[in-house]
Amino acid sequence: MKPLRTAVFPVAGLGTRSFPATKVIPKEMLTVVDKPIIQFAVEEARAAGIESLVFVTSRGKTLMEDHFDQHRELYEMLDRRGKVVELASARAAEIPVGQLTCVRQPEPLGLGHAVWCARNVVRDEPFAVLLPDELFLCEKPLLAQLVEIYNEYGGNVIAVSEVPKDQTARYGIVDPGEDDGRIATVRGLVEKPEPHEAPSNLSIVGRYILQPQVMDVLSRGSVGKGGEVQLTDAMARLIGLQPFHAARFEGHRFDCGGRAGFVAANVAYGLQRPDLASAIRAALAPVLAEDEQRRAETLP
Repeated sequence: MKPLRTAVFPVAGLGTRSFPATKVIPKEMLTVVDKPIIQFAVEEARAAGIESLVFVTSRGKTLMEDHFDQHRELYEMLDRRGKVVELASARAAEIPVGQLTCVRQPEPLGLGHAVWCARNVVRDEPFAVLLPDELFLCEKPLLAQLVEIYNEYGGNVIAVSEVPKDQTARYGIVDPGEDDGRIATVRGLVEKPEPHEAPSNLSIVGRYILQPQVMDVLSRGSVGKGGEVQLTDAMARLIGLQPFHAARFEGHRFDCGGRAGFVAANVAYGLQRPDLASAIRAALAPVLAEDEQRRAETLP
């Protein structure tokens, strides 16, 4: 079993769910509190021991590369002004030379196609996939939780979360086998099934550890739901050929690609900050009280 050293970040999407904020700015550069969404995912990967980071980008996404690069003029200015905290924060975002590779997805052909675009970097090693617009607030970073399971079982490991049965058509859904309440063997995967067709309510969320053979399946370019190359369909072809496990995670998920999830993430992550929590509670208290009063007045 080879160690996990590489992570792929599909960041080529247009972010239409967040318009107009993402009309010019990549959705991955929207900030949660004071940090771009993409930085949370990068830090999660590095905390799990990832050494090689692969951004699958598209036109207009170079701002992300710049964010993780050195910025000598800025550093010198902050140093001259004695901005010690700000300088440390800016430097903390840097990705060391040689650890970041950017490849292009020329057309929006689906998540599976985006992952396949990283094949020449991944080569014959296992790799992680992190969808940056999904943030996970966990005591132990989510990818680190998956790595522990991978080190025990090998093969493929995906993070899952239970969703209401009537929402299965929004997600890739797991058909579970043996299940101890935290880790389940995977018997099958179905992309966005209707509720009456769903084998369970365990939805795949945006963290994966996959074997390189999935690239061979993706290379066929088979089109699935929505006329796109679906990663879920390719993963399903590995079931029975390699170990495959689904892991419920400990923590909270925020879909920052949607407006409600993005706002909730800002509040949740802000309340985790000792330097901000009290001020945030004080600022929110009158707003929430006024909202509660308004709702009470409109009730029949």
